[in-house]
This record gives sequence, structure tokens and C-alpha cells, in this order.
Amino acid sequence: MQRINYPKPVEWDEVLKRPTQTVTDIEEIVNSIFKEVQVDGDAVIKKYTAQFDKVTLESLLVTDHEVEKASLAVSDALKQAINLAKSNIEKFHAAQKTPKLEIETMPGVACWQEKRPIQKVGLYIPGGTAPLFSTILMLAIPAKLAGCQEIVLCSPPDKNGEINPAILYTAQLCGVTQIVKVGGIQAIAGMTFGTESIPKVYKIFGPGNQYVTVAKQLATKYGVAIDMPAGPSELLVVAGDSANASFVASDLLSQAEHGVDSQVILVSTSEKLIDAVEKEIETQIEQLPRAEIARKSIGNSRLILVQNDQEALELINAYGPEHYIVCVENEEYYLENTINAGSVFIGNFTPESAGDYASGTNHTLPTNGYAKQYSGVNLDSFMKSMTFQRISEKGIQGIGSAIELMAEAEGLQAHKNAVTLRLKSLNKD
Repeated sequence: MQRINYPKPVEWDEVLKRPTQTVTDIEEIVNSIFKEVQVDGDAVIKKYTAQFDKVTLESLLVTDHEVEKASLAVSDALKQAINLAKSNIEKFHAAQKTPKLEIETMPGVACWQEKRPIQKVGLYIPGGTAPLFSTILMLAIPAKLAGCQEIVLCSPPDKNGEINPAILYTAQLCGVTQIVKVGGIQAIAGMTFGTESIPKVYKIFGPGNQYVTVAKQLATKYGVAIDMPAGPSELLVVAGDSANASFVASDLLSQAEHGVDSQVILVSTSEKLIDAVEKEIETQIEQLPRAEIARKSIGNSRLILVQNDQEALELINAYGPEHYIVCVENEEYYLENTINAGSVFIGNFTPESAGDYASGTNHTLPTNGYAKQYSGVNLDSFMKSMTFQRISEKGIQGIGSAIELMAEAEGLQAHKNAVTLRLKSLNKD
């Protein structure tokens, strides 16, 4: 990891530099596949599945028999763990439900707000080197709680044409209505346009590689919403002498093993802690099955020594981390003054991986600095707020002249007339 001492003269851009995207012509590739899927649907999806996933599929849809077979392949211990996580995630997201908001803004003018579910949502679940069945919990559970009618899940098949059993078991457990064996750009395109096998959805959720990220962004040009812009996974830890160096190192490595373009950062006022964490990383990384991936990620990462807490906070808020661990004695100062972060983990015994799996919070979070503008996925991500109003005769008499004057000032005579006619009808009475 690169070590940086951060007195003020250091350039912000260099300290906060994120890994660069290296794929060229990615937008051109995504556009091309989207256009093909829009015209020829399943046939094109099967073609690219054969090309990218090295498997020829007769049907894209997962059958009930495949789900039953997958359930038998998942161990009882893992099922219990998944069910524990499901319970906690349900509790936290169910608590986010809000009642109808009603107010009379003036006599006879009643306004209220109610929430409605998005009818059709699509979930993208990566397979590959890390089959993220935990992401199904994070997306399907709030979708079900929100009342979404159709929950479509796309995940790439392996070379045998199968989806990881834990993905199928979790999808069935969480109420997914349709599971499709398709990944990558073609999956996002299928959910964007709809095909013979894949329903068109109104909003797409879920992580993915650079191709999937660009595909989701392109989907928005065809009237489909997405959860948020996404990039490689990242973690920032702010820690002091009260922190356990081995714990901090394990947290940093837990994100570093996600992918070669992940980034982890330690910010501290303690050079002693930074030294200890650096040594722990070298020891622990040797034991990881994904050590090669973690090492490449560590090359993107930083150990930053700052002079004081104020300087640390300035840096943290400028970076806007996806995951943010606070492990310092004066934690309240950091919690009160941190403005930009996706999800916050507090204290020596709160690993980031708890939020990834089972504590109850959602792990679908804004990356690449988007925590400055976006929230992580929550119950409201699967809902829309609709406003209502009812104006009585007394209400239109009280508000009418203001509407007339404002409409006339904007040169919108028909707007004024819509009020004037009503007021005249009441005066006749």
C-alpha cells in the first residue's frame, strides 16, 4: 500500500485518486449488444451467452426442478445462516415503512403523500469468481416488502448451464418471481427491452463489472431507472491507537479481495498503528485464497497519516467512501461530522463484513464518490412517492386569487381560466 503523510500542501487529487478504468471502447460494445437484443431478443442473448459464458442454452429460464435440486445442494448450516441474515434484513427494512403523510395547508386545501411500489424490478446478481447470493437478500427482501409485483433475477450460468445453488435457494426463499440464466451486458439489455423469456422491468438493481455498469447507465436512456451509478468496491477506515491492528488489516483485506480494481484506505493520526496494520496485511494476505486479487487491489490503496482529526474528516468527506469504519476513541466527533459515506461501521467489533451479510443494513451502496449525492439501497428504493390533493369550495375561494395572479404573471391564461371559471360558478350560487 502506498503510504502518504498528509500535511496540507499535498494535492487532493493525488491523495484521493481512485483506480482508473482500463477497458477501451466499452460504450461502443455495450451499445452494439443493446441494439442487437432490442431487435432479436432471446436469439442474441443466447449467442452472447455462448460467447462469454461458454455454454449453449436451449432455455434461458430456471425451472422449478432446478430450484428444488439447488435447495438440496445447499448445506443445512448455510441455510440457517441465510435465514438468520434474512430475518435481520427483513426487520431493518420493514422498520423503514412510513405512514401516509396528511396536512391541510390552509382551510379547505388537503394535501397528502402516499407511497406505491414499483411494479416490475430487475435484480442483477453476479456469478463468476464470487457468486453474490447475499445480494439477493439485500435486493429481493426490500422489493418484496415494498410490494413489487414482478421481481426478475438475472445471473450468468456456469459452463454446465447452471446457476450457483446458493443463488437459486436464496432467490426462491426471498420471493423472486422469475430467474433467468443470463449475465453481463445481455442481461441488462434483456431487462431493458424485454424478450421472449425476460420481462421488461421499470428499474434495475445490482452490482457488476465495468460492462454491467455501463449497460445500466445506457438502460436509463431507454426509460429504465437504476439503483445508482456503481464502481469498484471500496472501504475507508479511520483508526487510532485504540484500534486493534489485526482487525483493521482484516477489514481492509475483506474489501481488497473483491476485485483487482477495489480500493481500501486507512486514515490515522497514529504512525504506530499504520506500521502495525501494514505488517498485519502482509501476514494475513498470505493466507487468502484470493491473495493475488487482494495484492493487486492493495496496489491501488493508501495508508494516510494525518496531523489531526479535523484534517482526517476533511479528507474523509472529500473522498465519500462506500464503506466507512470508525475505530477511534473520540468516535462521536467523527460520527457527528461525517457527511459523505454510504454505510458506517463503529468500533472494534463491527466488521464491514457484518453489513455485507447479516446485521440487517443493506450492502448495495454508492461507490466512486457518489456517497456525496446518493443513498444506499433501502425500502424507498423500490417505491415511489405519490402526492394527492382535494380542494373544497371554501378552499378554492381561499387560494384561487393567488393562483390567478401567479398564472397571469407567467402568461399562462388557460391556467388562470381553470380557476376563474370555478370561482365564478360559486359566485353564481
